[in-house]
Amino acid sequence: MFVSVIIATRNREALLAQTLGALAGQGWPRDRFEIVIADNGSTDGTRDVIAATAARSSSPQTKYVFVATPGKSHAVNAALDLARGDVLAFTDDDVRPEPAWIERLVAALEETGADFVAGRVQPIWEVSPPTWMSPSLYGVLAVPDNGAVRLPMGRGVNEHIVPIGANMAVRTAIVHRLGGLHPDLGKLDGSLRTGEDHEFFLRMLHAGCRGVYEPAALVSHWVPRERLQRSYVRRWLYQNGRDVSRLETTYVASMRHLLGVPRYLWRQAAIDAWSALRAMWRGNHAARVASALRVLWFGGYLRESWFGAR
Repeated sequence: MFVSVIIATRNREALLAQTLGALAGQGWPRDRFEIVIADNGSTDGTRDVIAATAARSSSPQTKYVFVATPGKSHAVNAALDLARGDVLAFTDDDVRPEPAWIERLVAALEETGADFVAGRVQPIWEVSPPTWMSPSLYGVLAVPDNGAVRLPMGRGVNEHIVPIGANMAVRTAIVHRLGGLHPDLGKLDGSLRTGEDHEFFLRMLHAGCRGVYEPAALVSHWVPRERLQRSYVRRWLYQNGRDVSRLETTYVASMRHLLGVPRYLWRQAAIDAWSALRAMWRGNHAARVASALRVLWFGGYLRESWFGAR
């Protein structure tokens, strides 16, 4: 298979240089993959870093496109227009793929016949995480670790494992059939808006696509100190609750609702509230914070379900 590695970037020249260095060190043959970089309005030395890296003899073919329209989804879609691979492998400009990353993504597709792959993500901490940070909150930091065992994914099968743009691969034919990312979702500069990866995942599931979680396809994701602030985690979870609520109005599941909200979420919110009180009584600070923040996520979901624009 020929693989196109898709990267959207903005003003992260130093981190991007490390990402490109890791991709140059892939064990996959140089003539069997390319890197397609969409620059979403960078004002630093991003273009020079890309040019310098592409000029090295150890680097694969590298394509560059400047995308002035703000929004990561716009940048990714522009990169998709240039990609020529049989497989599209997505990563970010603050990620360092392991040398066997492309090889393991392709092997997972070939060995299982899956349409898409979700890889494993581990953190690179800029500073040690605070005592209240626990693995149950790692999804906020885009470093979800779903274990060391390969797992099937599909509608009704391990739907809690959501592929993210830091480490996933999709057969190009699927993207051609379903389209790219929705431009009204995804990050904008200075915002915590999310949902573009989740929406594309739901779109694949509803189209009958099958996936696989492949832990051997491993990357390391940079976690800056500012994301380890409790205020950041609170804002992200509340916004994500709203985003998921909007998505679920499009991809309606056949489940019972109470006051416009799935009944299982009411139950889960009650469990989380009780868990927070119990953890506080027992002096388990990390468990109390995690449970309370899950209740906050439900608050964002509730707010969007009742008052959000549809």
